[in-house]
Amino acid sequence: MAGNTYGQLFRITTFGESHGRAIGLILDGCPAGLQIDEAFVQEELARRRPGQSKIVTQRKEADKVEFLSGVFEGATTGTPISMVIYNADARSKDYSHIANKFRPSHADFTYHAKWGRRDYRGGGRSSARETAARVAGGAIAKLLLQQYGIDIKAYVTQVGHLKLDKSYQELNLQLTESNPVRCPDPEMAGQMEAYIKEVRKAGDTVGGVVSAVITGCPPGLGEPAFDKLHADLAKAMLSINACKGFEYGSGFDGVSMRGSEHNDVFRTEGDRIVTDTNHSGGVQGGISNGMDIYFRLAFKPVATIVPAQDSVNEAGEKVTVEGKGRHDPCVVPRAVPIVEAMAALTLADHLLRQRTARV
Repeated sequence: MAGNTYGQLFRITTFGESHGRAIGLILDGCPAGLQIDEAFVQEELARRRPGQSKIVTQRKEADKVEFLSGVFEGATTGTPISMVIYNADARSKDYSHIANKFRPSHADFTYHAKWGRRDYRGGGRSSARETAARVAGGAIAKLLLQQYGIDIKAYVTQVGHLKLDKSYQELNLQLTESNPVRCPDPEMAGQMEAYIKEVRKAGDTVGGVVSAVITGCPPGLGEPAFDKLHADLAKAMLSINACKGFEYGSGFDGVSMRGSEHNDVFRTEGDRIVTDTNHSGGVQGGISNGMDIYFRLAFKPVATIVPAQDSVNEAGEKVTVEGKGRHDPCVVPRAVPIVEAMAALTLADHLLRQRTARV
């Protein structure tokens, strides 16, 4: 299996399966001398872990991370950082009924088509359990970005038909962690939580939208052709399980504007060059311009539902599949720290690449 590594200079490789002994990562390219706050790394993992509220999967995992290499006396050594998170609450028997069946909209069929075999326990490598390793690596990236004043905040703006129509400037993003939905608007968060519980009671699932903003990013990050900053952000985000869409800046709404309306006019503000508007979303020509970078992600409803569904097995025979096991009725609350982690990994990589751009 290829495609387990992301980044060029600041590079993460993840390993492990949902019901294997452990999941983990190797982070290569992290500069020496970065102070590692292990408590912060653990806090980031706690934001993603299962079982944290009544509106997420009830699998009980502490997600305690163990550093195996690359950190000595509280700081990075410049050598590869390896981290492992042991699985403690896998219930493989919950998946024996789909050992040779293909669940609708899951990766069962495509994994079987590609490799001729698959680990059906909890989805194996295709499970969102793998994203815990990304969050651990993203926490290290966040610690690096903090040295440069770069901050990343993600939050939930839509669950099903319930949509928060406010820009990040209108919201107090400090309230994001004040509720299990991770929506910074308390009233909307209450409605979203009630709706997720309603959907879960019906044995169904629902999708949603996660929005994010990166502040403090200096101008100059990103490469002009294939590695545009927004293109790498898009790849990072679309690699997250259940993510079906990415837009940044004015996104699709920008098509209804004229150039005279959409152009971001430059001006000086002290010793900085800024823009009056930010329809560009902080990126122009694939390179950051120093303004806030903001984007939105669409997440589909979780594929596992309780009602029986028609499908086929490995022999092509018609079968019925019923949803069992423990699953999220809506992924967006737990997707928030994953989105932040992937954004941090992308920014850390481009930050180091920019340091090689000129003498």
